[in-house]
Amino acid sequence: MDENFSKDNVIDIRSIAFKIKEFLRNLHNKLWLFGIIFLGFIILMSTFYTIAPEELGVVLRLGKYSHITSPGLHFKIPFGIDNVYKVKTEMVYKQEFGFRTIESGVHTEYERTGYDDESLMLTGDLNVIDLEFVVQYRIKDPLQYLFKVADVEKAIRDVSEAVIRKITGNKTFDGILINRVEVADAAQQELQKILDLYETGIKIITIKLQDVNPPDPVKPAFNEVNEAIQDREQLVNQAQEKYNKEIPMSKGEADRIIAQAEGYAMERVNTAEGDASRFKSILKEYKKSKEVTRRRFYLEAMRKLIPQIKEIYIMDEDQKTVLPFMKLGKNQEAVK
Repeated sequence: MDENFSKDNVIDIRSIAFKIKEFLRNLHNKLWLFGIIFLGFIILMSTFYTIAPEELGVVLRLGKYSHITSPGLHFKIPFGIDNVYKVKTEMVYKQEFGFRTIESGVHTEYERTGYDDESLMLTGDLNVIDLEFVVQYRIKDPLQYLFKVADVEKAIRDVSEAVIRKITGNKTFDGILINRVEVADAAQQELQKILDLYETGIKIITIKLQDVNPPDPVKPAFNEVNEAIQDREQLVNQAQEKYNKEIPMSKGEADRIIAQAEGYAMERVNTAEGDASRFKSILKEYKKSKEVTRRRFYLEAMRKLIPQIKEIYIMDEDQKTVLPFMKLGKNQEAVK
């Protein structure tokens, strides 16, 4: 019984060992296959890359610039021979000075505490102004952006602040408040010129002066001055409005009176000239035949007057009374 048992045990152990060996051999082969597949996947993934629509890809081959790739699927040499740097050239970035945006949205929240060193500036008339502004920009040359300047964002901040301080120092306090757009445009042009000189690859989109105020200690007095200026402008506008309303009306009335007077004068002149011409023609005829003309004038006058006479009285030339008496009663018959 013991011999048979030992022999069976030896057979089983050998069988188990053989199976384990076969399993390990198969597992080793599968691991090799899995490794080859995994390595192929890694090579495949490192061979193709995708550039998003708002990006450009800068390809370096063995550390040297090779080319720029546009949005889409592209091929590169794996194993670190080709390296691709993706740059968002269509995104608009911004740098804030004098404040920071905590939360943007319908009701944007800002933090202004602790940024006075960025916004307090000295004007040309030696006044202090609190000028908060924003610089918006995008990347126009990815190669310059990546390799020409070590820290482009810091360069933008330093140059922007220097340019704004320079322009502010050349203008008066009131000039900055009134001509904010002009100040922003001048700063944008100057900043773009310097960044192009440094080959930063940056395109300045705009510079916006967010808030231009005097420092907090003098704000009440400044607000009073502004209110007085606004009141003055309001009164001037009201006066101008009244002027624009009344003056044209008065001018129209004057023109009407002048035109009426000129028409009346022309009418009187024409009438006088007509009467003078008629009188001259009559005088001419009268000189030709005075008695006939006189008689004709008399008859024409009588022809106009007689139809208007209602009663005619004939006086007796032979009456001898001292005071001739005419009975003018109602029942007296008129001699026609």
